[in-house]
Amino acid sequence: MSEISAAQVKELRDATSAGFMECKRALQETGGDFDAAMRFLRERGLAQAAKRADRETSEGVVLTDADDDSGTIVAVGCETEPVSKNEDFQAFAQDVLREVHERGEEGVALLDERRTELTARLGENIRVVGATRLLGRDGASFTAYVHPPANKVGVLVEYKGGEPGLARMLAMHIAFARPAYKTRDEVPAELVAAEREILAATDEVQSKPENVREKIVDGMLNKRFYGESVLEEQAWIHDTGLTVAKALAQGGLDLVDYVWYSVG
Repeated sequence: MSEISAAQVKELRDATSAGFMECKRALQETGGDFDAAMRFLRERGLAQAAKRADRETSEGVVLTDADDDSGTIVAVGCETEPVSKNEDFQAFAQDVLREVHERGEEGVALLDERRTELTARLGENIRVVGATRLLGRDGASFTAYVHPPANKVGVLVEYKGGEPGLARMLAMHIAFARPAYKTRDEVPAELVAAEREILAATDEVQSKPENVREKIVDGMLNKRFYGESVLEEQAWIHDTGLTVAKALAQGGLDLVDYVWYSVG
């Protein structure tokens, strides 16, 4: 086995950020050939990353950015909290945000090789859970909210009219309530039919006279299904006497679009 100097190992570490022993092994395996050792580490990293690809990413970070023309939100996941706070992981997440804000969702692909190398180096599955850029339409504005201190849930809101403070309150509401749909019209008909069938079969409904069961199911759908999954019909967390739709109407705010992401 070739004798490898500390200077050789340091040079490879500086170039790859791999661990000391990994660099030493790579140089030994390649007879001290620097370029071959670089390839060795990269190939080994790709293999390790592939093995970790199915691991759950229950930690990570959600980041947002916005200017006059667009708003961006990304979620980058990892496996453990210590890695989510790692400087290299945080730097990677910031770079994902920057690329997506500048180029759109296709910017994620430009960082895939770096993601693979980071996965190998940190020993955890690192993945981009979600990435969206919204382009401002007809004078729309953007606001965002990321829930502290973990920063694992975030919301981007595109809106017109109203006050920025109300838009931020809406983003906070979405982060808390996590709606599946903006309006009732967006809910797939087959999903509503399935939910209706489930509710109709419950003891709560079956115990009532047959002639009132349909109305009872309608009421349950409105309160338990639409009222929980549809944004406009959710109770406004800042004043539960209002729905979201009523709160926004009172404030003169028109919601154009929104995106929320969560890691974990």
